[in-house]
Amino acid sequence: MLATRIRQKDGIFFLGSYPSKEILNKVRFISRYYDEDDLITPQTVPQHDEIAQFIARIERTDAAFQRQLSRAKVKSLKNFYEMAVTQPPIPGTVLLFTSDHLNFRPLEGHENIGHLQDPSSKFLIIDGQHRLAALRFYLSEHPDEAKGIDVPCVIFDGRSEDFAAEMFVIINSTPTRINKSHLVDLYERVSWADPDRRFAARIVDSLYTEGDSPLRYRINRLGGRSQKDKWILQAEIFNELYRWVRADWKKIKQVTNSYKEAERYYEIVRDFLKAAQSAWGECWGHEGYMVTKPVSLKAMIRVCADLARENAEPAEGRIKRWEQRLGAWRDQQKAFRSEGFYERFPAKGEVERVARIHRELARAASIEVRSAAGKAE
Repeated sequence: MLATRIRQKDGIFFLGSYPSKEILNKVRFISRYYDEDDLITPQTVPQHDEIAQFIARIERTDAAFQRQLSRAKVKSLKNFYEMAVTQPPIPGTVLLFTSDHLNFRPLEGHENIGHLQDPSSKFLIIDGQHRLAALRFYLSEHPDEAKGIDVPCVIFDGRSEDFAAEMFVIINSTPTRINKSHLVDLYERVSWADPDRRFAARIVDSLYTEGDSPLRYRINRLGGRSQKDKWILQAEIFNELYRWVRADWKKIKQVTNSYKEAERYYEIVRDFLKAAQSAWGECWGHEGYMVTKPVSLKAMIRVCADLARENAEPAEGRIKRWEQRLGAWRDQQKAFRSEGFYERFPAKGEVERVARIHRELARAASIEVRSAAGKAE
């Protein structure tokens, strides 16, 4: 393919075009698409292909993608291809990715225009699956017209799966596309993520995966393996931990080993939740109580941050100390019954209710409440 090599800072990618039939033979679809009497069956995604697995999981599970509307969207695009005459049917580029290092041979006298090698396997579509699906259906119904369509494309090659994941997130990280819970999965993998967000994401990951975590498999995250009932969205618990991390960030960023410090914060949260579980007794995880519902868990994470600032060290004996401190919550069990809970904790919305429960739980355990800025309230 004749292509233009484009350099932007440290990045190099290629701009070119393929005839419609040719590009459809060079890409793989990882979602199912429908037309009136035809369908595109998604290709099997190899286990080692992390980014393809990631995109496929989102497109299967995330309602925010609205893939249930793909039939209507593809039909609309195909209709546009049929109606377009003077205007180009596909005016924007589709974004393709291959992990192969593609050979680029500049033309004589041109540094950045030349011949680009094709990959050894099919391209992964980072953006443009609907457009290409519609083109595939259009080609089958109107082959003579479709063969005259060249598809502009941007090609990224020779990078890691992390690079492809980052491109996918940049393109799709709007409120109408990937839901925030799924973005938390990628904070460790995208270079533009703020270090304090990465730090908080590590704690969330440990809370979900570590065997000694009271929230193991209870966090609703992308691709979760467990069939256990989920108690809280990943984005919700991330927001609370990030609130705490952001308040402590000046202190945290002075630590040499941030991974070790994130592990220390995880252990603090783990020990607090174990102490809370002991204090709540049979109410913990009970459907008849609101103790492990999102509104209460978020409030408890705030109490944890308050308590940690005054009594996190020494780590030895921490669970026992905190079990005694939180023991007063046993007297709160009736207030946290599901029936009548919202009347007992009236508020204008979730944000206000979390703040109210935070204050009440802290007061019951004689813990000084601090604001997100770390100041006493």
